[in-house]
Amino acid sequence: MRSARLVTKTVLFSTLAVAVVGSTMAIAQRDDFAFFDPLIDVKTTLDRFYIDQPDEAALRDGAIQGMIETLNDPYTVYVPPQVKREFEKELTGEYVGIGAQIQMRDGWLTIASPLEDSPAFRVGLMADDRVVKIDGESTFGLTDDQCVERLTGEPGTKVTLTIERKGEQFEQTIEREPIKTRSVKGFHRDPSDTQRWQSYIDPARKIVYLRLTQFTPNCSAEVAEALRQAGADKGDVKGLILDLRWNGGGVLQDAIAIADMFLKDGVIVSTKGRAHAEEIARASEPGTLPDFPIAVLVNAQSASASEVLAGALSENGRAIVVGTRTFGKGLVQVVRTLPNSGGAQLKITEQGYYLPSGRSLHRKGDSAEWGVDPTDGFYLPITDEEVIEIFRVRREEDVLRRAAAASESEWADADAIIAKLKDRQLAAALQAMQAKVDSGEWAKTGQPLPERGAQAGEELARLLRTRERVERELIRMDQRIESLQTASGKPADLPDLWADDAELVGGRVLVYDKNGKPIAELDVTGPNLERALQSADVSSKTQGNAEGNKE
Repeated sequence: MRSARLVTKTVLFSTLAVAVVGSTMAIAQRDDFAFFDPLIDVKTTLDRFYIDQPDEAALRDGAIQGMIETLNDPYTVYVPPQVKREFEKELTGEYVGIGAQIQMRDGWLTIASPLEDSPAFRVGLMADDRVVKIDGESTFGLTDDQCVERLTGEPGTKVTLTIERKGEQFEQTIEREPIKTRSVKGFHRDPSDTQRWQSYIDPARKIVYLRLTQFTPNCSAEVAEALRQAGADKGDVKGLILDLRWNGGGVLQDAIAIADMFLKDGVIVSTKGRAHAEEIARASEPGTLPDFPIAVLVNAQSASASEVLAGALSENGRAIVVGTRTFGKGLVQVVRTLPNSGGAQLKITEQGYYLPSGRSLHRKGDSAEWGVDPTDGFYLPITDEEVIEIFRVRREEDVLRRAAAASESEWADADAIIAKLKDRQLAAALQAMQAKVDSGEWAKTGQPLPERGAQAGEELARLLRTRERVERELIRMDQRIESLQTASGKPADLPDLWADDAELVGGRVLVYDKNGKPIAELDVTGPNLERALQSADVSSKTQGNAEGNKE
């Protein structure tokens, strides 16, 4: 009997437990459904009473975007089904097409460069070829996105291009195939085979230069192959300059794999988030390359996986870092397919990156420290003009031509190379590496690392300069709009707050709250107050006077 009573109590307890769990799930479901009640009310009301028939897809996408925007996270993104293919291309560097970089020049589609081992290169397309037609349709006036849409497609399908080269036109049919852009570039193209990169920047000292443009899937294998070709696994490489500037990140696992090539042990990176337990990636000795000095080049556009790699090598004492502080994107995104949304995806921030020291990489609004700093003595900022010049020279080197642009002998003198490339940061990294190879000691070829507050001040100054440029552009845009409105006879949509001949500079703006209490008195320091107020949440009740006072 006692055993029977025990069984009865156990069954009763289990039944109650199921009932409680079921009740809790029902309450949770009820709360979830309650969240949608106002949305359903709005949707129903719009369907019944709005003056025009609403676009249901636009309403749905707008509601989703609204939810995401409240997160104040620019990295969490909703990807509708119609843009999924372009999103995946940007994410992975893979697509199906002809394999060419393009640009619109003088209104026409123009080949900037064919890609290595691509259909475009194999059929003989060249840089500066003008594509005047795609499948018989003119490219004049099309956008680059419209041209890309026509050039990409399914594997095995064909597209016919009408090419204009040196005043002559001819047709070229190309079969589309999967294209994977190469992320790893060397120092210059091999004169004997322009599809290959030469990586030795200083052949005499066996110093290698590799530029990683993006962390695409399997780019770690590209890095490994480039180092193998240079003889790193055999001990031939005496120094490596790894350029991560302007690399916005990508696949974390490849950043971890590259760090593991150079580290025998130690923490590479850790990740954690609300829905995830902490995960720590550690280096292991098998497969580690022979020890040689490394200099990592970074700047304010080095982000995410770039910062993970630079931080892992720096904080484990494996490399120096040259350049400027990195961007500070220490968030991990995961792409999740939404099960009931026709293939739509959500790229959602789920975790944060933490350096081996345990410090978060991410830059917040009030952060004085973020990202990865250069090594003390290797801080080297450059001007916007220098950046433009670096890009100009780099673009010329990246162009894939069928014949070499220069002989190998032109790349033998490191000093001449640096002078040609107009790159002070690369020059500093090379000079530091040369000293390390020659003497065993790093030569500090940059500046001392600024204090944290000074770096925040530099960031503030940069943002203020950017805002000033944006404001100047807005003023020019307003002036252009006014001119076009005058020419077209269309009245301006913006309110006229006071007479155009009012002299405002030196005047005052008095601001009152809704009860008439004065809350601010501002001096007018420039002539553009009216333009600023026209786009603000204010309206004019009376015409302002010529003294420039406006309340």
